[in-house]
Amino acid sequence: MQRTLILKTKIEKDRNFLSRLTNEHDGLWAIVTVIPSIIAIAVFVYSFIIWNGYVSLSKWKGIIPNYAWRGIQNYIKLFNTQRFQIDLRNMLVFSVVFIGGCLVIGLFLSILLDQNVRGETFFRGVFLFPMAVALVVTGVVWGWLLSPGNQIAGYIGVNQLFEWLNLDFLINGWYTDRTFGIVAVAIAAIWQMSGYVMVMYLTAIRGISISIRDAAHIDGANVFQLYRYIIMPNLKAITLGIVIILGHISLKVFDLVAAMTGPGKGFATDVPAFFMWDTTFRGNNFNTGAAIGIILLILISFLVVPYLIHLRRSE
Repeated sequence: MQRTLILKTKIEKDRNFLSRLTNEHDGLWAIVTVIPSIIAIAVFVYSFIIWNGYVSLSKWKGIIPNYAWRGIQNYIKLFNTQRFQIDLRNMLVFSVVFIGGCLVIGLFLSILLDQNVRGETFFRGVFLFPMAVALVVTGVVWGWLLSPGNQIAGYIGVNQLFEWLNLDFLINGWYTDRTFGIVAVAIAAIWQMSGYVMVMYLTAIRGISISIRDAAHIDGANVFQLYRYIIMPNLKAITLGIVIILGHISLKVFDLVAAMTGPGKGFATDVPAFFMWDTTFRGNNFNTGAAIGIILLILISFLVVPYLIHLRRSE
């Protein structure tokens, strides 16, 4: 009996030793596996961010690099530039219209599809299809649809449709209008991303337990009360995630503007990302372009970092 207990104890010790050895081996192998990714990120992301930050504080103008120190004068000059001030206003208007429009339309479509309509798969594919289209293609197509035309040469696109329907009061200059121009660009972006928001909301809605819905129906809640008091409060987390994703897209939008309008008349549709490309690769003002890039990075971090902190605390 005693020998049996000694043998069992020895086997248990050997098993624990092998388990610790295996765990240590797995941990070491995991570290070895991620080291190439860590090195690649350090070299191709963070090192270039640091280099870009240094260029933004230099005197580099022209083809030949000039790393002489200039300091924050580049940023002061940039914020005093009228074009950049207009760009910041355009970016704010675009973000509000784009995010708000995507949230409203995406939520509305998800609620409609949640009613178990016939042909749901077909409609879901139709609503999601615009996301598969490149932003450059979206810009070209919507650039034609929102082309203002004129009464003499004739209207085209949406304005032509309004003319056929005798809704002449809706005819306007769209992206050529100095006040409304950036909103016209936001309309094209809303068309592209609303389907994505719809899928996110629909997934969250379908993830709510059926028992909760059944309990609400037993308590006498109608459809409006079900969504108002049961479903909508459970969509706060997914809404926050959607806002972060759409906000990130709106702050760095470039290809849609470049393909659809360019900077526009009086910079009506200009945005910081397009200004960064324009001043860097057309004007060869690399220090100014780098400064715009750092400002965009800071603005994006204001969205991403609090969200990551929120996720960390939730976990």
